[in-house]
Amino acid sequence: MDPIAFEVFGLEIGWYGIIIATGMLLGVIVATIRAKKEGLHEDVIIDIALLAVPAALIGARLYYVIFKWDFYSQYPQYILNFRQGGLAIHGGVIAGVLVGYLYCRYKGYGFWRLADICAPSIILGQAIGRWGNYINQEAYGRPTDLPWAIEVNGDMVHPTFLYESLWNFGVFLFLLYYTKKKKYTGQIFILYIILYSIARFFIEGLRIDSLMIGPLRTAQVISLVLITGALFLASQLKKRDY
Repeated sequence: MDPIAFEVFGLEIGWYGIIIATGMLLGVIVATIRAKKEGLHEDVIIDIALLAVPAALIGARLYYVIFKWDFYSQYPQYILNFRQGGLAIHGGVIAGVLVGYLYCRYKGYGFWRLADICAPSIILGQAIGRWGNYINQEAYGRPTDLPWAIEVNGDMVHPTFLYESLWNFGVFLFLLYYTKKKKYTGQIFILYIILYSIARFFIEGLRIDSLMIGPLRTAQVISLVLITGALFLASQLKKRDY
């Protein structure tokens, strides 16, 4: 599939960017609807999105560039070339959540309440965004003869982008369902972190184009750290609500 969707005045618009933008837009819409149900004005979500979305894009790119510095130090002209792919989800989530937290502190909003509202939107955006990897022929797995394998560079490989996308859609639906059953403020966000990280840990094991920390896969290390941190936060949040 041609990665370029169309041109505007000679500027090529890639499917990768369109898909990422679509995921973010739908995420904002879902968060706005959820905020209204919680008695919050939609402007709260719009304001956070205007800050967190650019921060997430920058964080996702910086994270990727840092762990690929051997390449980008030699070709710095490609650092800002977003259209060729190279956005690390962990970096985007960390940056976006950090900016959201700082905004909540500044405005006096309850961070964990808003985190619960936005968590399904984050995972929905990730589910949609993974299809950008398919367009760019990246984030694929090792060779396999399974009937759902896809062809990349002449090899039949695991469609790891698809595995993660389907899982993320499932988590999105589960978080929506579980919202009314949550036992403490912050639980929906905690569940998002844990459920996403568990899947990412195992799916990453199938990939052959992973970012690495020495001999270890970066995403697997980060996933374990996030799961541990989320479990600790859960214990603290439970105590606060009791």
